Amino acid sequence: MITVEYIWLDGSVDMPQLRSKTRVFSEKHALAELPVWSFDGGSTGQGNLEDSDRQLKPVRLYKNPFNEGNYMVLCEVMNPDGTPHDSNMRNVLVEQLEEGSTDMIFGFEQEYTFVDPTMQPLVPEDIKQGDFYCGVGAGNVIGRLIADEHLVNCDKAGITLFGSNAEVMISQWEYQTNPEEALKVSDDLWMSRFILQKGSEKFNMRISYHPKIYPSLNGAGCHVNVSTEKTRSDGGLKEIESMMNKLEDTHLEHINLYGAGNDLRLTGECETSSYDEFSWGFGDRGASVRIPSHVEVQGYGYFEDRRPAATCDPYLVTSKLLETLA
Repeated sequence: MITVEYIWLDGSVDMPQLRSKTRVFSEKHALAELPVWSFDGGSTGQGNLEDSDRQLKPVRLYKNPFNEGNYMVLCEVMNPDGTPHDSNMRNVLVEQLEEGSTDMIFGFEQEYTFVDPTMQPLVPEDIKQGDFYCGVGAGNVIGRLIADEHLVNCDKAGITLFGSNAEVMISQWEYQTNPEEALKVSDDLWMSRFILQKGSEKFNMRISYHPKIYPSLNGAGCHVNVSTEKTRSDGGLKEIESMMNKLEDTHLEHINLYGAGNDLRLTGECETSSYDEFSWGFGDRGASVRIPSHVEVQGYGYFEDRRPAATCDPYLVTSKLLETLA
């Protein structure tokens, strides 16, 4: 018996939620051999009682880290006639990439917060930050077992992450994806979120991507690092600086696609920039975009867009950056 867990994004408005169901096969199948499978879109915000049939189209196959020898497959949501459903943002990115080639690569820094299953916070609101960033020891971290296991499970699935660390706010962690082209990095981020959420079930811990759980403490973002062959070559800093002008001109367009609840996080405090105004600087974590200090010194490299919220859809983020910069 071989099982394949079909995974898709539902029609939730604020942030698509991950859904899954498992299909049993008598033998192993390649991605191209996996059949389309139907589901009840009326129960996922992607249909109604009278028009509920939707289809899952397998698009990227992964090993199942929770069930050795079996598989998971990321799926696009399609209508019964085979056209992409309105909630299918992956297909929008696919069509955009088919229009022209690009050498732009992206790396996401996904922050998340541990809360209990009823969404109750785990720490008092009046706690003082300072001891928790990359902290060690009881009282300085919450959830290390889950974060460490997540790294291992992603590797087993075929997703090689760049790293992981405890964040400024206790009970909050971050992991980073390896730099990849837009479609793969977006697929891998969604699947790494799925692995994180499923892995936390046995600990009876819930993963929150809410951008601002505590009004006076650090929020949760999903910073994205961006580079091209030009920015990584000698003189690349000039290319990066020209990109800053384009990002400033389209700031509000980007903000509108960078995740629900971002206005609560981007207050200009707690290592964030202003929601309404664009800014950039070298080594400045209070700017919309940070250019690492070593890039200023060596004259080439990448930049970090710090505006996306933890709730962001990477398909929309990479699509907008490609539209603006490529």
